Amino acid sequence: MAKNVFLFSGQGSQYTGMAKELCEKYPAAKAVFDKANEVLGYDIADIAFNGPDEELNKTINSQPAIMACSLAAFEAAKAEGITFDGVAGHSLGEYAAMVAAGVVSIEDGFKLIKARASAMQKAAESASGAMYAIIGLEAAEVEKICEETEGYVVPVNYNSSVQTVIAGDTAACEAAAAKFAEMKKKAIKLNVASAFHSKLMQPAADEFITSAKEITFNPAEKEFYSNVLGTKLTDFSNMPELLAKHIVSPVKFTSELAEMENAGYENFIELGPNKVLTGLVKKTLKGKNAVNIENEATLAKALESLNG
Repeated sequence: MAKNVFLFSGQGSQYTGMAKELCEKYPAAKAVFDKANEVLGYDIADIAFNGPDEELNKTINSQPAIMACSLAAFEAAKAEGITFDGVAGHSLGEYAAMVAAGVVSIEDGFKLIKARASAMQKAAESASGAMYAIIGLEAAEVEKICEETEGYVVPVNYNSSVQTVIAGDTAACEAAAAKFAEMKKKAIKLNVASAFHSKLMQPAADEFITSAKEITFNPAEKEFYSNVLGTKLTDFSNMPELLAKHIVSPVKFTSELAEMENAGYENFIELGPNKVLTGLVKKTLKGKNAVNIENEATLAKALESLNG
């Protein structure tokens, strides 16, 4: 039987109305948002389903909302009989992956994301940072330009062979983006509050680790791929430290995909809003089946593709 991996979406993929259809059809999907509301202490379902956009786009709301949407899609997929052998997430998606793989309970998953989002929102408000997606260049070239640019700017998301995200101080990011533009390469400014996965987030990592130490972590029940390592995680003994490191470390997504390919994964199923990761899989791996699930139509299409 073909091996399936569930991929969980990252920040920036949110949109008003996400997961609403799935919650109306699948009781287990609705239960995810009920649990999120309970842990967060406010109605994240209302923000996810009805907006307004500026509320949903705040880090403190977008992170738990995307996680709830991803886990709602996870419940819908399971209800339709889709099985999985491994999990991976992009940035905050790693938290939904932890819940799916049994590393943490759903309640503790939302406790973690609440603490992470709050710490990152605070760090973002106190540090002026930016992020740009650089399209059409190999990662080594992007690294070279960052090194040559004055100020603090570094590659933080290795997304595909032709897409790397840079982050750092706003002025340094703008200078690097201008250099890429001169090279006739696309530099797209991301709609995020600061320079995530860079050292500007160190205050968030320091604050977050205290909350993470109160959570019970278990070894994963499925193969679990890590952004920090870029490979499969086998040691779950010090998760608070790894998750704090995750906030200030690059996302090695291309390495993870290569490892999954080597492990024999055939079907890459993205759970959550939009289909950013599905696009990255298609750009990076040839001959693999990549589908996304975010509403009834995409779920039906995924079932057809997986059962066809």
